[in-house]
Amino acid sequence: MSLTVRAAVPDDAAHIVRFITELAIYERAEHEMKADESMIRDTLFGDRPHPHALIAMKDDQPIGLAVYFFNYSTWLGHRGLYVEDVFVTSSARGQGAGLALMQALARIAVDNNCPRFDWQVLDWNQPAIDFYDAIGALPRKEWLSYRLEGEALKRFADSGARQHD
Repeated sequence: MSLTVRAAVPDDAAHIVRFITELAIYERAEHEMKADESMIRDTLFGDRPHPHALIAMKDDQPIGLAVYFFNYSTWLGHRGLYVEDVFVTSSARGQGAGLALMQALARIAVDNNCPRFDWQVLDWNQPAIDFYDAIGALPRKEWLSYRLEGEALKRFADSGARQHD
């Protein structure tokens, strides 16, 4: 078995959509999945790509995905690496692909002078929590995640001043 991790390319768009869909199903949020191949091609590989993606390969077959982007820490005065998604197909779990993806992400963070990389995990996803604990990651219990989306986001945007300085 040959396990490798490589940068995603535009021809991976169908695989990426499949992995994201499988992840959404696993996370019980399939109804939130809106991305299609053209959206993935545009946002990951278009003129102004902000996110990046890695593909885990086993014997020339894509089996996993990591999507990440660089954020910024005002406290540290450095950019950091934020992992949006890490996913390995159910048939390939336990074979090292998740570890290889996380190690590749750590290498990218170190190579880009990022003092840390962050991600979130659903509180019920015990296999992922156990994996992150095993690699030495620490949960950030002092922070809460917030989100504005959909109509609430539009209402809030429309409720304020229209100045963009």
